[in-house]
Amino acid sequence: MNYKPLNEPRPDAMVPTPKLLELAIDQVNEVILGKDRTVRLAMCCLLARGHLLIEDVPGVGKTTLAHALAAVLGLEFKRIQFTSDLLPADIIGVSIFDSENQTFRFHNGPIFTSVVLADEINRATPKAQSALLEAMQERQVSAEGTTFRLPDPFFVIGTQNPRHQVGTFPLPESQLDRFLMRIDLGYPDPEAERRLLKGTDRRELLQSIKPLLDASTLRYVQHRAAEIRVSDALVDYIQALLNATRSAPWLVRGLSPRAGLAATHSARAWAMLEGRDVVLPEDVQAVAPSVFGHRLEAAEDVDSSSSQDLVAQLIKSIPIP
Repeated sequence: MNYKPLNEPRPDAMVPTPKLLELAIDQVNEVILGKDRTVRLAMCCLLARGHLLIEDVPGVGKTTLAHALAAVLGLEFKRIQFTSDLLPADIIGVSIFDSENQTFRFHNGPIFTSVVLADEINRATPKAQSALLEAMQERQVSAEGTTFRLPDPFFVIGTQNPRHQVGTFPLPESQLDRFLMRIDLGYPDPEAERRLLKGTDRRELLQSIKPLLDASTLRYVQHRAAEIRVSDALVDYIQALLNATRSAPWLVRGLSPRAGLAATHSARAWAMLEGRDVVLPEDVQAVAPSVFGHRLEAAEDVDSSSSQDLVAQLIKSIPIP
């Protein structure tokens, strides 16, 4: 398959888009050591206008990654610490009576920002978790009969602890599906961990990150990502992957059309990060574990229930066109 480099810069940009994104990823990699692929997947998710779920044990850098992404993108950032007593109004906002004007006035909650970190999202009750559903899907919230638009761009970066940990409420399938990708960081390799232990405190490094984009530049980059060409053969390949899950006896349920759209958007963004203007099957395979993993569930009689294993088995079953 022939392709050409993607190097057409925005008219007022100082560097081409792929180079700008590489510089942004390099800055994040200075804070999150030894996790270049994970950082690229996170950036890919945001370029595809999706929401990101980071699942791992406490202390591996989930919150730090969210902070670093927001800082390098130059976007307003707010953190919501999810707890068992969190209420939907704590997220969306609340109307307070204005005695001077004798009217109720709506006060925006922390959801009204470009990057929202929903920290430890599975420690809140399902009622509080559901407050994010409309915001994530429609990019708006409704309160007391009025609809309020959210900023553009708008991202939710959720972090959650493994399900087996005490005090967690698993996210329902409907909300998991709202996240374009789910990634994990894992423990660092020995070399990266040694650099981490001997290096500067991560909070200080976050302060040193220089924003390389802003809201308007990011919208432009997202628009360029959406224009990355997807051939008919590539669509056939994605459809084959979806159809394979719908008849696979080793899965509880098949992938929905939304999952196919998520794979397409993510593959476009990954191709942009690779500096190309056309999506290759390898781009789909690169993002598939993060896009499909949290949407697949192994049947009870299947030995391996790892989402990575399920996606690997799926990709192996479908030949590249």
